[in-house]
Amino acid sequence: MSNTPSQGTLLGHPKGLFLLFGTELWERFSYYAMRAILVLYLVDKVSGQGGNGLGWTEQDAISLYGTFTMLVYLTPLIGGWLADNHLGQRKSILIGGFLMAMGQFTLAMPHGWFVGQENTVFYAGLALLICGNGMFKPNISTMVGDLYEDGDHRRDGAFTIFYMGINIGAFLSGILVASAYQSFGYTEIVNGKEIFVNNYQAGFAAAGFGMLLSLVIQGIFARKLLGDIGTVPVAKLKANQAAKDEGQTGPLSKVERDRIKVIFVLGLFTIVFWAGFEQAGGLMNIYADKFTDRMVGSFEVPTAWFQSINAFFIVLFAPIFASLWIKLGDKEPSSPAKFALGLFLLGLGFLFMVAASMQIAGGDAKASLWWLVGAYLFHTLGELCLSPVGLSMVTKLAPVKLASLFMGLWFFFTGLANYVAGFVGSLIGVHGDGEAFSTQCTAQGITDAVKLTECVDGLKEAAMIDKSLSIFIGLVITGVVSAVILYLISDKLIDWMHGAEDSHPTTEDQALEEEMQVTGTHEAMPETKR
Repeated sequence: MSNTPSQGTLLGHPKGLFLLFGTELWERFSYYAMRAILVLYLVDKVSGQGGNGLGWTEQDAISLYGTFTMLVYLTPLIGGWLADNHLGQRKSILIGGFLMAMGQFTLAMPHGWFVGQENTVFYAGLALLICGNGMFKPNISTMVGDLYEDGDHRRDGAFTIFYMGINIGAFLSGILVASAYQSFGYTEIVNGKEIFVNNYQAGFAAAGFGMLLSLVIQGIFARKLLGDIGTVPVAKLKANQAAKDEGQTGPLSKVERDRIKVIFVLGLFTIVFWAGFEQAGGLMNIYADKFTDRMVGSFEVPTAWFQSINAFFIVLFAPIFASLWIKLGDKEPSSPAKFALGLFLLGLGFLFMVAASMQIAGGDAKASLWWLVGAYLFHTLGELCLSPVGLSMVTKLAPVKLASLFMGLWFFFTGLANYVAGFVGSLIGVHGDGEAFSTQCTAQGITDAVKLTECVDGLKEAAMIDKSLSIFIGLVITGVVSAVILYLISDKLIDWMHGAEDSHPTTEDQALEEEMQVTGTHEAMPETKR
């Protein structure tokens, strides 16, 4: 590690920890604020037709969401290499943060500035976000680890604090971005009706200002509170590392080969889990917006608020899970069993969405919002069982000489899961049936253009409900069946681990640190990678 500056402590930790806490909090706010409204913006009607979006179909929007989030997980592999070999972590963070801020403000530009080029500008904004994320994401948590000497007992608590900042940022994102796009919304007359239009550009601008705040915090206080931490590329120490790795060459042992098998098996199941879980930003986001009764008394809950539920439940339940695993002692489930439990809870969560779809199919205009809350609750409980296991097991199971390769492979699994999530969610699309819907409405004697549009929209929504019901049932079955299969083979996987499973946290603080790293697979490549 680099020399730690002697700037005193706060709550028993170096003050630099709280600088990184604030930097990451507002960066995650920026990302999740954009994520909360991305699909909503894409499917919103274009200006002049009662919207302020791009007018995409649900199928295309969710598919794009899956591709975008896949790239968000893959580009950190490049960004981490650049930081390690050329730039250093601090410079990479500043470059990445600047690119992401520019990406958010590009998305925030009014359509009137570039009529006819809306999609081009949109793709440019996404490209900036993807590249910036790749530079930022893999480096900041590495710097958290560098604040402490090896063996420092405070390190576990430091990561607990750091990951709490991530979840606070994620929680605030949905609430504040909804306030932004609604506060700056406006009314529009369409076909003689007054329609309120959400100003999603204001939401992207709020995300951009969040990223700027992250940059300002880092830029002003980094030199004082971090000293030279993160300024020197890791490659400068390659001579020492080469000496350390000498003798680690040669063929893999049977133990190493068996442990690699476990990584691949768990990798397949992690694709299943995250492909279901990441419906949150796509299909379930559409469902909350179009098919959920969001009225609580006279107040309509903004769609984006639902994106804050997961972070709220993580902060609420992570300490409980951490305490539970410790109290179970020798009865604590094995890591593969926790993985299976996570998949099972994911499947149960989608039962709530099946119930929501059946409520509408039964004649109700829209489903109760509590079905969505229930789904997010069970998905978060599943996440708390599964996510801390994944990254931790890779660090324990991968051969030392191939540790970085397999860490990258694990992030590839997560990225692939997001692409699959986009494909699965896009199956709700019905735009290819538009002509058939129009013919059906015309056959009913509807000729007025406005009424014809309303009829087609009604048939489209009914078809989407039917398709979403099928998707949710499929996700229930996939989650539960995958859980059963993994549980049945868990003993074999434990045998292949050859003792790696024996190292469990022994204190509640250590367990809480693992649970708070539930966001680690999503949010950052931890310092154990390097």
